Amino acid sequence: MLSLIKKEIQSLANPEQAKNLQRFFKTGKGQYGEGDVFFGLNSQQIKDVAKKFYETDLGNIQELINSKIHEERMCALRILIQQYKKAKKNPLQRRRIFEFYLKNSKKINNWDLVDVSAPNIVGDFLEREDSGILRQLAISENLWEKRIAIVSTYTFIKKRKFGETLAISEILMNDEHDLIHKAVGWMLREVGKRNMEVLEIFLATRYKKMPRTMLRYAIEKFPEEKRKAYLKGEI
Repeated sequence: MLSLIKKEIQSLANPEQAKNLQRFFKTGKGQYGEGDVFFGLNSQQIKDVAKKFYETDLGNIQELINSKIHEERMCALRILIQQYKKAKKNPLQRRRIFEFYLKNSKKINNWDLVDVSAPNIVGDFLEREDSGILRQLAISENLWEKRIAIVSTYTFIKKRKFGETLAISEILMNDEHDLIHKAVGWMLREVGKRNMEVLEIFLATRYKKMPRTMLRYAIEKFPEEKRKAYLKGEI
């Protein structure tokens, strides 16, 4: 089945779009996506391939995750998400998928791969378990594990559980990478959309020292006057 999946993905290749994606996802030397290779598929095409082959086993999924081709890794994650959701009444299988995901966390190595998969697998699993693993990921030296840590909390936020998001945001407050600034700001914004007071309490003693991009993302939905006041440091 592995060869069929690879052939299906390759048959949908769009060389012109692949060039655009390799620029967009910063695949040049020294950039965060260095070495990532694209075939140029869009999101819906990858979803369709994953849906067609979702019953493939973890051995084939491992091969796809090991691939240098971005769309093959994304397809692997889309299949994992489907398998995880279908295992709703099989907690042992869900744990197996969760552990498989964490074993391969360093290969989930671009922001779209993280953002699609982390809430649906890591966040969903840990919302029912001990979420301390998120804090371990947050102090990793690996960029993608740190992004997994914060983006996974989106699942908690949707259930109006904000503590993990705020705790991980605190850990990552002084991180140097722009992709972490954006991810933390995004999750804080999601907290604020559900409870503005909680977000403002968190920001009160932190907004002047947090990275500018993080702050901009966090307050994006604020009323214009208040947003400008935060940016000027006048709250």
